Amino acid sequence: MKQILNNLPKEAKDKHIENKKYFDKLKKKTPKNLDYVMQDLHDAEFKKTDCLQCANCCKTTGPLFTLADIERISKHFRQKPQQFIQQYLRIDEDQDYVLQSVPCTFLDNDNACFIYDVRPKACREFPHTDRKKFQQITDLTLSNVAICPAAFNIVEAMKKKLPL
Repeated sequence: MKQILNNLPKEAKDKHIENKKYFDKLKKKTPKNLDYVMQDLHDAEFKKTDCLQCANCCKTTGPLFTLADIERISKHFRQKPQQFIQQYLRIDEDQDYVLQSVPCTFLDNDNACFIYDVRPKACREFPHTDRKKFQQITDLTLSNVAICPAAFNIVEAMKKKLPL
């Protein structure tokens, strides 16, 4: 896994222009079955991918925390939302709540999440490759292929399955 993660940024960079062109075409001419194809590709990849072997998303990036996330997680810690915000979060340049630092505060040594059952929506949905109207999040996907080996593999499979 370490070898894959070491090569991932370079591989993603090498594919960036190709992927960007592909996604630009996808937005102009979106296949009617795109969401179904993406769901199938996502499911197939995650049958063979164990996120606990990687956790690169938790080690290198932080999720956005919605107000609902903050309410749910602070309740889990038996804190007031404001206490949780003060202890763990900051407001970024887009005025979103994000972690004060990465790797994630809630990541255990074995790559497990201390707050898995109440984790933020962004974490539950990452890498967003099974999201409806996938063509609307291609910029996010371009970023995620450099972070998540599964997202990289899904995009590569997508280009083969849906040549444009």
